[in-house]
Amino acid sequence: MANQKNSFSDFPEDIQVCILSFLAPSEIATLACTSKQLGSLCGRDSKLWFSVCQRRWGSKTRITQWGNAKGTICYRHLYNTLHHWENFLGFWRRSGLNPLLLFFEWGPSFISASRVSPSESLAYGVTKTPFLWMSLSEEGDVVTFLDPDGKPDVERGIQSELIAVDVSFMGKTHFVVEEKQFKSFISDDCGDEVVESGSPPEKLKAEIYQHFANRRSPGGDRSRRQRRREKERLARRKWESQHFVKIVNCSPTPERPLQGLWKGICNDRSLAFYLVGYDDIGGISCRRIGDHPKYAPFFWVSNATFLESPFPPEEESLYAGRVHVRPLQPVNETLEQFLLLDDEVMNGIQEVRISENVVNRILHIRSNYDLGIPTGNPKSVEGRIWQYQDGTFGFGFLSDNLIVHMKPIVHNGFIVDTVKAPAN
Repeated sequence: MANQKNSFSDFPEDIQVCILSFLAPSEIATLACTSKQLGSLCGRDSKLWFSVCQRRWGSKTRITQWGNAKGTICYRHLYNTLHHWENFLGFWRRSGLNPLLLFFEWGPSFISASRVSPSESLAYGVTKTPFLWMSLSEEGDVVTFLDPDGKPDVERGIQSELIAVDVSFMGKTHFVVEEKQFKSFISDDCGDEVVESGSPPEKLKAEIYQHFANRRSPGGDRSRRQRRREKERLARRKWESQHFVKIVNCSPTPERPLQGLWKGICNDRSLAFYLVGYDDIGGISCRRIGDHPKYAPFFWVSNATFLESPFPPEEESLYAGRVHVRPLQPVNETLEQFLLLDDEVMNGIQEVRISENVVNRILHIRSNYDLGIPTGNPKSVEGRIWQYQDGTFGFGFLSDNLIVHMKPIVHNGFIVDTVKAPAN
């Protein structure tokens, strides 16, 4: 009796389900083929697949509330859906001349995307306005709505009309948002209205028929009426298709400490978003979100080798004599332990000549002006990045005597410094 060993089937069913919830779907499918008992256990949707979903996403969303919380949804289908949608999480950028920054995150029973933009207030605030909402119906069908106006919550449902859309992946880093096409009606030869399927294959066949149909043939009049209705349908469209590309590396890493999305004050005293990326040969480039794709990087460097402490006297002098540009802090929040002179507060921007940040490393950079017309003074395009001990950094050029302090937009998967969008 002392040497008797228990098999997996000897454990209580709840313990078996708990153990199986650690397995991947392919491993569960393999295990289900080993015996009828395990096959029956692996096929129990309300127990095993609910546990698998709960273990993987229970801390991020409320599994029991998906499908209107009526318990009719298939949890294996929910697992496949959430596994597919998990790739949405994070930042995306709209393609085209007017870039739009989106941030996908979990909700209680949905995944939502918000427009992310710099706050108009003189601070590091980030505004989030509604853009996309994705969930499942009671029958397990995908339900996706788009908010074209992105009004604040107090005005949603009053001035904003949601649009049903389809969201399609094109690879893992590209998706398309298109207005959903419902069933339409066309006339048959007898003049009666019949339902035409809204599926792409049948629409494609209809378009091919319209293209090659003879106007003098018996079906010519019907084709012209159908084309007219198609033009009317397109005229009623409320949303043009848009493409989005994922920002894969949106946070710094130990190997790439400057990588990711950052926010800082521009020369015109407004807040802007910056994207810092590394290339395959060790170079760094920074682009401002919202600039035309053809614009040169805001700053760049081909060799990302930092200058470590102790620093030469000329580097210490260069940093000490510069003006640190930050938003004006609230009255109840004091970062600097000294009084500000009247001429050091300009246009709501706090300009400080002493910083509480301790410089950890220095990197030489070049400005984007160096990529176009050559200048007579090479120092006019030179600059520095001062990385601080807390992981943030500031940058500036020798020609402007300023340091723009950069703060991360996202931390641990959440956007920091979010503020409420203005109602107007």
